[in-house]
Amino acid sequence: MPTHDSPGHRGAPAVPARPASYRTVLAVPEFRALLLAQTLATCGGVVVQLTLSVLVYARTGSALLASLAFALGFTPYLFGAALLSAVADRYPARDVLVACQALSCAMAAAMALPGLPVPALLALVLVLGIAAPVFQGARAAALPDLLPAGGYPLGRSLLRLVSQSTQVAGFAVGGLLLLAVPAGQALLASAAGFAVATLVLRYGTRRRAARLPAGGSVARASLAGVRRVLAVPGLRPLLLLTWLPPALAVAPEALAAPYAAELGAGPGGAALLLCAAPAGSVAGELLYGTLLSPRTRARLLVPSAVLIFVPLLGFAFRPGLMAATALLVLSGLGYPYAMALDQRTLEAAPAELRGRTLTLALAGLMAGQGLGFAAAGAAAEFLAPPFVVAGAGLLGLVVLAFCGGGGGADARTGICRVPARPFPQHPCP
Repeated sequence: MPTHDSPGHRGAPAVPARPASYRTVLAVPEFRALLLAQTLATCGGVVVQLTLSVLVYARTGSALLASLAFALGFTPYLFGAALLSAVADRYPARDVLVACQALSCAMAAAMALPGLPVPALLALVLVLGIAAPVFQGARAAALPDLLPAGGYPLGRSLLRLVSQSTQVAGFAVGGLLLLAVPAGQALLASAAGFAVATLVLRYGTRRRAARLPAGGSVARASLAGVRRVLAVPGLRPLLLLTWLPPALAVAPEALAAPYAAELGAGPGGAALLLCAAPAGSVAGELLYGTLLSPRTRARLLVPSAVLIFVPLLGFAFRPGLMAATALLVLSGLGYPYAMALDQRTLEAAPAELRGRTLTLALAGLMAGQGLGFAAAGAAAEFLAPPFVVAGAGLLGLVVLAFCGGGGGADARTGICRVPARPFPQHPCP
């Protein structure tokens, strides 16, 4: 029988009498340790990707192989989630987090070995990509155990904000490192970052018992857990809302360079377009997290997601650079729909499947965005970039109408009703 020694194992979190805030979430020492580890790990991962891309291109002269150094970090997400997601439920979260960071440290250090063949380098990137969804799922599943009631969506929001800003900083740090030291030393610096993150997680967080006992095949338990997660009717629309809107929303980012070139704006215009939606997203996260109550955020779940796609329809009129930038900033303001979605997903997930549910959700999110990049690029071979962006906006609204409307929808959010307890008894038709 699973051990229930912490508040997070009692099923779905109760609605707090007083709403949590960013301040109460940041007041938790363990969460601050998670934030610090996230910063170090994200920066280390970005430096690894950038350094390997440069290193592989220098050795082979192949743009395709250089791009694989980026792509292979995301490709194994669904593979890792399908075969290893049970790890997040069957082992203490701290043990999983520490092991994943230690593995990342070892892989980055191995990449620094002189003369390592390019296929071996790419294989090490694959290992990092397989471990990533396990780490993220275990971390997300651990948040309700260490945060105050109602703090989970705000904790996830802060992790997203830190991740976005750290990715930008990571590229800057990686570029400076490559100017100052050889690629091997830059990879060792990344390994050092992973090592420090490992120590922060080991000594900055408390070891809590696993939700399920260990034993048996992890792969079989993971695959069975995926089937069980997908069989929970209340979870299916929530997972679709987690995966599909972000996959379509990346179209402007995927086509920023060709659209800027079409406008005659050059690389500077592309950079402006790339920064617009993230800037709107950061502003939206802060506004939603500080000004709106959990009930209001829940009520605005689908309307916020709609806000992502309505501005994209304006690209059908081929807006100029500043107008396109403004449309993308406005679109980014809708991204915090994920705050309410995170809470609803947590409430709908059976307690013993929490880790597998969140691992699957995050892995599908990353894989969907990768597919969205590829699909937008393929569509742009036949249509002008602004029409592809507008088409993505239209498809996004169709997805929201399918996942967020229809009979049996919750009047507060527009999505299927999910009972407060972890086992839905009245699924939507």
